[in-house]
Amino acid sequence: MKRTITTFALAAALLLTAGVGTSFARSTNKAGDNVNAYFDKDFRQAELLDTKTGPDYTRFTFSMSGMILNAYYSNTGELLAVTHNITSTQLPLTLLMQVKRNYSDFWISDLFEVNSNGETNYYITLENADKKITLRSSDNEWNQFSKSPKD
Repeated sequence: MKRTITTFALAAALLLTAGVGTSFARSTNKAGDNVNAYFDKDFRQAELLDTKTGPDYTRFTFSMSGMILNAYYSNTGELLAVTHNITSTQLPLTLLMQVKRNYSDFWISDLFEVNSNGETNYYITLENADKKITLRSSDNEWNQFSKSPKD
């Protein structure tokens, strides 16, 4: 009997300590809580996979309608952009033809669509043995976003 009471008291003390410790350790970042609420409101049917908080934004990686998407929110809860990876066949035909015509000696290493402020843009990273180029679409044509030699 004495052993049962001691075991029960020890278990209660451990649970109480863990509960108190986690309640004090809980983040008091109300801005982060607000951003989470905005995400939950905007993407009700989404399955949240990952969250990453930077100094100026929070990125939510989630699954919805069979796609993996990223939503970027400002610290005030404003939806900045939604991105997702696509295949080259999902590009608008004019953009795909420009890549095939002007970059035939490159391969595609990254391609994604960005929706922000009602606009859709595409970013494509192309590589060959010597260099890496990232292009950004604007008005149905590509503009160089960055270029770097390969090591």
